Order: sequence, then structure tokens, then C-alpha cells
Amino acid sequence: MLRNGGVGNGGQTCMLRWSNRIRLTWLSFTLFIILVFFPLIAHYYLTTLDEADEAGKRIFGPRAGNELCEVKHVLDLCRIRESVSEELLQLEAKRQELNSEIAKLNLKIEACKKSIENAKQDLLQLKNVISQTEHSYKELMAQNQPKLSLPIRLLPEKDDAGLPPPKVTRGCRLHNCFDYSRCPLTSGFPVYVYDSDQFAFGSYLDPLVKQAFQATARANVYVTENAAIACLYVVLVGEVQEPAVLRPVDLEKQLYSLPHWRTDGHNHVIINLSRKSDTQNLLYNVSTGRAMVAQSTFYAAQYRPGFDLVVSPLVHAMSEPNFMEIPPQVPVKRKYLFTFQGEKIESLRSSLQEARSFEEEMEGDPPADYDDRIIATLKAVQDSKLDQVLVEFTCKNQPKASLPTEWALCGEREDRLEVLKLSTFALIITPGDPRLLISAGCATRLFEALEVGAVPVVLGEQVQLPYHDMLEWNEAALVVPKPRVTEVHFLLRSLSDSDLLAMRRQGRFLWETYFSTADTIFNTVLAMIRTRIQIPAAPIREEVAAEIPHRSGKAAGTDPNMADNGDLDLGPVETEPPYASPKYLRNFTLTVTDCHRSWNSAPGPFHLFPHTPFDPVLPSEAKFLGSGTGFRPIGGGAGGSGKEFQAALGGNVPREQFTVVMLTYEREEVLMNSLERLNGLPYLNKVVVVWNSPKLPSEDLLWPDIGVPIMVVRTEKNSLNNRFLPWNEIETEAILSIDDDAHLRHDEIMFGFRVWREARDRIVGFPGRYHAWDIPHQSWLYNSNYSCELSMVLTGAAFFHKYYAYLYSYVMPQAIRDMVDEYINCEDIAMNFLVSHITRKPPIKVTSRWTFRCPGCPQALSHDDSHFQERHKCINFFVKVYGYMPLLYTQFRVDSVLFKTRLPHDKTKCFKFI
Repeated sequence: MLRNGGVGNGGQTCMLRWSNRIRLTWLSFTLFIILVFFPLIAHYYLTTLDEADEAGKRIFGPRAGNELCEVKHVLDLCRIRESVSEELLQLEAKRQELNSEIAKLNLKIEACKKSIENAKQDLLQLKNVISQTEHSYKELMAQNQPKLSLPIRLLPEKDDAGLPPPKVTRGCRLHNCFDYSRCPLTSGFPVYVYDSDQFAFGSYLDPLVKQAFQATARANVYVTENAAIACLYVVLVGEVQEPAVLRPVDLEKQLYSLPHWRTDGHNHVIINLSRKSDTQNLLYNVSTGRAMVAQSTFYAAQYRPGFDLVVSPLVHAMSEPNFMEIPPQVPVKRKYLFTFQGEKIESLRSSLQEARSFEEEMEGDPPADYDDRIIATLKAVQDSKLDQVLVEFTCKNQPKASLPTEWALCGEREDRLEVLKLSTFALIITPGDPRLLISAGCATRLFEALEVGAVPVVLGEQVQLPYHDMLEWNEAALVVPKPRVTEVHFLLRSLSDSDLLAMRRQGRFLWETYFSTADTIFNTVLAMIRTRIQIPAAPIREEVAAEIPHRSGKAAGTDPNMADNGDLDLGPVETEPPYASPKYLRNFTLTVTDCHRSWNSAPGPFHLFPHTPFDPVLPSEAKFLGSGTGFRPIGGGAGGSGKEFQAALGGNVPREQFTVVMLTYEREEVLMNSLERLNGLPYLNKVVVVWNSPKLPSEDLLWPDIGVPIMVVRTEKNSLNNRFLPWNEIETEAILSIDDDAHLRHDEIMFGFRVWREARDRIVGFPGRYHAWDIPHQSWLYNSNYSCELSMVLTGAAFFHKYYAYLYSYVMPQAIRDMVDEYINCEDIAMNFLVSHITRKPPIKVTSRWTFRCPGCPQALSHDDSHFQERHKCINFFVKVYGYMPLLYTQFRVDSVLFKTRLPHDKTKCFKFI
């Protein structure tokens, strides 16, 4: 068993070895066949396929029956190829279609170009036809209306009087003693002023009077150095230092020896300015020929009505009045109801016996002396204790020297002013001799009363107050006949507070305008003569705009939020150059038709008659004479309504426009945005940008093209007062003062412009403010809280007349402009004070919007707390300067609720409101 087991195992082992060898050999042979013969066969097969004759049997070409597309991924690639081929075919078709359309459009473009050329030719022909029609129309008009040219000025010979002599010297009037041939309407009223130092009487003149007169003459716009063309010749003869030294005979000889006296002194005015109450009547015994006399003392035998001039005394010779020392006009009632201090040196009869030179030319018996009755009556009122009055008929100190029969002044000027500051009324008793029309003492009392706000009560109706033939004194003073002295107390107590305050305001206005300084006195004398002979005033001085060169060209877009006006027709489409306000054509005729009304008939307590160095004489409706721009009366003209008003903006001036004045300071981006918002604004004539920075705009700055000129004006200094300078580039009456960051829509601006057209004397704007009385501190406050009541409209977005730019810059007290420069604030408050003071009317607020600032603009100065503190101080300071609070409260507001409402055509005729 062991052997068999051993043999069996050995046989199996041999078989296994043999089997393994066979497998290895077969495997090697198989691999040899695969590695050698298959590549050879494949190579042969492929080479034979490429050499085959059938063109469709290539391996990479298309084969019939989709022999190669039986594989799945090959089928997908085939479908993609077919889809791309179809899309390419479609795109090719579209391309051909677009090419065809482009060709058609090119043909249309060519046709349009031809039609445009034809239209241009037609337009040119129409313009030629219009031009020819206008030319023909002018020729037809010229046939009926001959061309008006300025008259040739004819000057008389040097020694030829050219006038028949009047029978008596006292009979001189303008028609027989004034040579109009030297003063044609177009002459400009040239005035020649003699140099007093070249004549003997000049050495006797008061140095202060002479110096003040020479200074104001040099600055006057009418004064000329060419005596050959002069209309008026002015000679100063007083006040003299020692009247007794200059004898009347010597003065008369010196007057007749003047180079241009021409035998009788026609067209001469002799001025005698008095600084003292005892100024003698220097020219009483002097034959002045046909020369006018202007002085403060006149006798009836000497005064020639309508020819000579009663002037005020020259109290402030070389100094300006201090407005801070002038007492306020409120409260209305003061400590004393009335006061009088004076002493009568001589009685009436004794003065007539001693002054025989006066009596020689007086006819009739001397009148009754009412002074005793006046003394008794006033003492009775004082003793009754019904009202607190102060009457003194004996001076505590030596009285001032005075003329016979007049009441002498007591004490020094400062002492008299302290008493008058406590007086509601100031009594002025005229001289006992009624034939003494006016004296320097009475004129001094009148001057001091007006200066401190005491309403003058003049006892004596025969008195000739200064400029009485041109001013309505009953608006500022009470003139009572002496026989009515017993009724004076009743009359004074019967005046209401409103009437009393109105008289006090008017008196303050008269004093500032005509009496306060040497300039006002000299200008008033010239204005009176010029108005009498009906010559218009010289043109009002305007600020010459120094333009900053700038480049325009930036296309200005229209903000849809600014110009979204719905169906509202804001105005005509302006296809012509900007249209300025019509020139004021009544410059010459106004002095003839409204001579009396221009001086006397102001509708309220204020005459709109600013008496400035350029002398713009304005009537009560505040018309310009010299600016070339008319400030017409409200309510005048043909008028308009309904659709005509909407299309023409009312009245007989259908295309009047306005000018935007925009103040800016180194905010170029904000400024450019604001200017772009004005693009397309109807009735916009021009934009005046007041560049308040010493640094000029960037040279590469492109200014927007908004369809109207943009004038960039350079200023001398950084001042908010520059906002209201009357620039000569402003050719319209209406000015829209707007900040460079204000945000207003076009419809709001147009609505404000329409409202202003119906209230030209008011400030019409958008942001409203008001003033309030601070009871704990007893002072005024500026309030910007939202309220139904307002008293100011800020000029950061407001319309006003250019007339107020002149008043602000030239007439308003300089102290107010100085404070605006000091705080760099309050210019808008100052303008509201001025307009309310002149018109006695509040401003008008339009629309109900509360904020007007543009989004994203830099923070304004008004957000600072110190801004409001400064405005509080400004209001209180302005009140001191004006003497009262001129601002008026109002709850009236013009809203634009219905402004954009489109009404049916059958509803636009008339409406009846219940």
C-alpha cells in the first residue's frame, strides 16, 4: 500500500508539469499570433480600403445606409451637425432679409435729407417774406408817424438875457425869470457850482458849511465843470461867520460880478445855509434880480412863491446822523403829551418899532399878538393835570439869540433833544409877526422834533415849512392857527395811536430824506428846481457787471421731476432771443403829468421817493424815471383774463420775463445741477450767477447750455449784499433770487411769477418765516418753525422788483449792510425789513412746500445753532435802525391747489362762488 501510494503520487505530479508546459506554449503562441499577424492583417486591410475604386467606401466619408452611425455617440454627433446646418441656413436667410431692409432705409434717409433741404429752403423763403413784410410795415408806419429825433440844443449868447424884464423884482416866476432855452428835456440838467474861494464873499463863509457844500457838490451827478452848457448856476453865500462884516451893498456887487450872472442872474440859485438859530436874513436888502433864493428865513415882502425855496437848516454839517442814538418810534405815547421850551425876547410892537427896515415894505397895521393867549392856555393845560405836559416860557440859562418876535431856543441842542425824546408832540410857536414866513429858529425846532420822533404841532398857519410846495406836511405834522390854541389839547388827545404812529413814521422819513445831511439838502434843492421845470431825473446808477469768461457747451438735460407740468401751458415756446421788460417810455411825460402827485400823494405813510445822490424822483406808485425800466402802478393797463391771462401772463405786456440771480461760493457741482434744472423754464430771460469767491471757476468747467445766456459776475469781496446789487445785466423788472441749492419745480416758479405780476410791490416767494416777541428777554426773535402766520419770505427763493435792489444798495442805511457783512448773514431779513418799511405790506408766500433744499447737497450754514443766534441779533439791530418793527404778520398764502387743474372748455367762462 505504501508503494502504490508512492507511485500514484509521482504520476500525478508528472501530469501536472506536462499540462503546465502545454498551457505556457499555447499562451505564447496565441500572443505571438495576436501581436504579429493582427497588425499585419489590419494594415493590409486598411491600405486596400484606401485604394478601393468606390468613392463612397472611405472609412471617414459618408456611407450609404448609415453604416458608421450604428454607434450611439456617432448618431448624436450627426444630429448636432444637422441642427447646426439648419441654423446656419436660417441665419443666412435673415442676413439677406436685413440687408434688403437696410437698403430700403438708406433710400428713405436720402429722401428725408432731400426733404430737409427743401424745408430749409422753404423756411428761408418764409423768413425773407416775413422780413420784407416787417420792412413794409415799418415803411407804412413811418409814413404816418414821422421819425422822432432829439431836438438841437440852442444856447443863448453869453450876455443876452433873452427874457423881457418883469415890472417888479417880487413878480419873478418861472415863466418870466427863468430861461428854459438853457434847459432842454434832453440836457440832463447840468448844474454849474461856483467856487466860493474865488470870490470875496467866500472868505466870510462858515468853514464847515463851505466844506460840506463843496464835498456834496463834487459827488453830485448833475454837477458839471462846463459852465457854457449849464442849465443852472449855484452860488453859496452863507452861512457867514460875522453877518455885520458883509454889507448887503458889497454882497450885491459881488453877485452881479459873477462870470455867468448875465446882467440879471437868471438861472441862478443863491443858497444860504444856516447852522445857528439866530441866522440873519442875509439877502433881505440885496437885489437878487432873477436869481432864485434858497434859505431858511423869509419875510413875506421878500419871498416869491413858486420861485424861491424854503430849505431846512444845516444842523449836521459834516457828520452823518447816528441812528443808534435816535429813540425808537414805539411805544406811541411817551411821558409828556406835548412840550415847549422857549423865551420871547422882544414883544411884537417893540420889534416893529425898532426894525423899521422890515416895516418900510409892509402894508397895513400890525396884526394882533396871540402869544399872551397861547401862554395862558398852555399853562392852564399844565395846571389841570389831565395830561403830563412840559411848558417853559423862561429859559433856565441864557436863551439863544433869535430874530425879533420869535421864541428863542433854550439850552444846548443835547438838552433839548433829551426833552423831545420824552415828548409825544412838540409845540412850535411861529414868530409873533405873521409877515415873517419862516425863521431859522422855527426850522431848527422842526428839524429836532422830526429827528427824535416828536410829532410837530405848528401854531401859526402862515408859516411856510421847508419844501412846502412839494411835500404834504399834513401827513407828518399838525398846523394849527393860533386862534385855535384853546382847542389844541382836545385835538392832540383825539388822535388815535395808528394815526400818531403813521405821522411819526412819515416825519422820520422826511427827516432822513430831506433834512438830515448836507447831501440831502443840496440834492433836494436841485430836485425841486428840476421837477418844477419838468426835466426827468438822471439815470439811476447801476453796478457794472465784470463778467468771468466761461465755456458753455455742456448739454443740459431736463429733470422730469422739475419739468413735469402735466397739461399746464406754462408759456409760449420761445424761439427768439430772450425778451427783456419793455423800456419805460414815460421818462419825459411823467414830470409833466404827475408832477404834483409824484411828490405829495403817497397812498400810505411813506412816499416812495428815495432821495439819493442820483436823485431818482419816484411818484407814489414807485415808477422809475431813470433806469429805463418801468415800475407801473398795480392795476394799470388793459388787463386780461381767462385764457388770455394764461397765455400772456396778464395785462398789456404779453411777453415780460424775469431774471434769475443766483449767489454761489465754490460749489461748482451744486451750481451746475441747479443751472441744469432751469433748462426749458418759460419766461426766463437770463441767469446772473454772482460768483462770491475770490477763486475763479475751474478753467475746464463746462457750463450747461440752458437756452438763455448765463452771465457769471465777479464781485469785489465776499458779501451777501452782492445778492441785491442792481447789476446792469438785469434787463427785466422781475428778479428771482434763488440759492444755488434751492430745489424748485418749473410749475412752482411759474406760479410764483404769476402771483408777483399781480403784486409787483411785494416780495413773493416760497420759504416763509416770522418774528416773535421774547417776553422774558424783552427782545425780538427769529422763528423758522412751521406756522400758519408769517412775516418774512426768504430771498433764497423769491421774486422782487429790481427797484428794491436800488433801494437796498443805495438808500437803505449803511449800518444794516455793514452788519450783514459782519455776520455773513441776515441779508434776506434786511430785504424784508426794507420792503415792509416802504410799502407797509407783508410779503406773499406761494405754495405749501416747507423745504426747498436739493437732496445730496452739502450742509448749509443755516443748520448751525449760531446761525439763529445771529439772526436774533440782526432783527433787534434792524429795529433800532428803523426805530420800530416794520414787519407785518399775515396768514394769507397763495396756494397752487387749482393751478394745475385742467377745467373743461364749457366751464372756463365765469364761476359764482358762494
